[in-house]
Amino acid sequence: MERHFERELETLKERLLLMGGSVEAIVLKAVEALRRLDTDLAQEVFADDKVIDRMELDVDERCVRLLALQQPMARDLRFVTAALKINNDLERVGDHAVNIAGGVLRLADQPLLKPLVDIPRMATLSSGMLREALDAFVRRDAETARRLCAQDDAVDFLNRQVFRELVSFMIEDPATITRAMELVLVARNLERVADLATNIAEEVVFIAEARVIKHHAEADPPAADDEFGRS
Repeated sequence: MERHFERELETLKERLLLMGGSVEAIVLKAVEALRRLDTDLAQEVFADDKVIDRMELDVDERCVRLLALQQPMARDLRFVTAALKINNDLERVGDHAVNIAGGVLRLADQPLLKPLVDIPRMATLSSGMLREALDAFVRRDAETARRLCAQDDAVDFLNRQVFRELVSFMIEDPATITRAMELVLVARNLERVADLATNIAEEVVFIAEARVIKHHAEADPPAADDEFGRS
């Protein structure tokens, strides 16, 4: 029974990593579609998101089955409950990629205001954060997870920089407002991807240390006699 449980946990890790790889790819694909104003590539993003939705349902079902049939305790319980949250976060990342692809379709018949620089950089940073957060999740590596939480500031900085630059375009030429606002929304979606990667990193710390670090305030770990908190 114990070996079966361990195999189920390993399968769960593998499915989450597979989903994470798909999510990382869909974000980069959406931004590449924007850079090229490629509507065919944007349509692929919509199709890819449906696959990610099916992955979410599969992982969700596996987590519920583990909770119901195996009744895990302590660190294993934290792992499964965190996997449920991470699964939802990954699905939401796919939704943000879809939002970016939608912007591509709306911008396709117009030239971009300028060559994209900071937006692709945001995509690289935020998707890289996702990949590292999932690696930390599999290794239960709290140190890497804490470092990732700090990286969110770099994406926030780029988001503000993009916003300021696009506002200047809109002020100088009101005819650019529609195109500029689409790019503002793209940057906002990428900023949210980084936020979701940070959420995953916070769950890794919870799994490894039974410590909550959300909202930049760490709570005391559960008491030693708390079954949920014991390692």
